[in-house]
Amino acid sequence: MRILHISDTHGRHGELHDLPEADVVVHSGDFTFAGSEAEAYDFMDWFCDLPYPHKIFIAGNHDFCMYGAAAVDGLPSNVHYLCNSGVTVGGIRFYGVPMFIQDCIGGQYDRCLLGIPDGTDVVITHQPPYGVLDFSDYGSGPACHGDVLLRRRVLAVKPCFHLFGHEHGCYGMEKCCGIMFSNAAVLDDGYNLVHTPILLELD
Repeated sequence: MRILHISDTHGRHGELHDLPEADVVVHSGDFTFAGSEAEAYDFMDWFCDLPYPHKIFIAGNHDFCMYGAAAVDGLPSNVHYLCNSGVTVGGIRFYGVPMFIQDCIGGQYDRCLLGIPDGTDVVITHQPPYGVLDFSDYGSGPACHGDVLLRRRVLAVKPCFHLFGHEHGCYGMEKCCGIMFSNAAVLDDGYNLVHTPILLELD
């Protein structure tokens, strides 16, 4: 199975051209910039029209218009919005956890991370796990900004792939403990489109 991974388009999805062939395309959040419903609908129109057999997306911290929506009505049957939920495609089990600031503050986010099921083949989150493609220099200075609990849970589940974004300056892939990690944030810290989506192959 070929998986095309995209993240952090922030409303600039329409500038992505000549995307490679794949069986599944996954967007791991921050498809809007200001979090408005209009931006979300514009993204979903574009995403649904992509010529891929299966399409999966989750929400990121910018996509706060999606907060409270466990499902999206009217999506085609091959387009899946995952909100602490999963879908099986071609025998491969995908599970997605969105990132909403309200959940981070209230503690619900931690409970959702702990709910990632055993046996998941592809984990999709917006935030990276601590220490993997998460080192950035902002705020209080250079540091790893990933989530410690997420790292612990992903290492316990041992999926084939963990797909995420959020840290714009950490684009790339890294293999650790037998898991392939992918940060497909296509924009840099200045919100310039500088990277291409990442193509992964699952045997």
